Amino acid sequence: MTIIARITTKTVVVLSLFALVGMGYITAASAVIIGTGDAIRSAERQAYIAEIDRWMAHDVISKQLSELGVDAGEAMTRAKAMTHEELAMLVEQLDQLPAGGGVIEVIGIVFVVLLILELVGITDIFKKL
Repeated sequence: MTIIARITTKTVVVLSLFALVGMGYITAASAVIIGTGDAIRSAERQAYIAEIDRWMAHDVISKQLSELGVDAGEAMTRAKAMTHEELAMLVEQLDQLPAGGGVIEVIGIVFVVLLILELVGITDIFKKL
């Protein structure tokens, strides 16, 4: 056997060994059919979170929350943890506020929702107080 044939043989053996070892790391793909209702709920949830995020971005709201001892980022994290129905209720109440005003009402609604979540035991946001 020539040197080139030996190197080629070794290369093929090493590459085959890597290929066989690598096959052990391949996992089976799993897929689930998502129903139309689930897809719509997911899209609605994302829209609700975007709407709440838009409201939380107001300086007045974040200032008021900080005066209450609640971090705006933590409040948004808690809002993202809400159920679909809770998010729908919150956004519906936000949409009923008068245009150009109602910042205090938004803060009140967010505070009430956080208070409900605290009383139910889902959050510990007011533990610091």
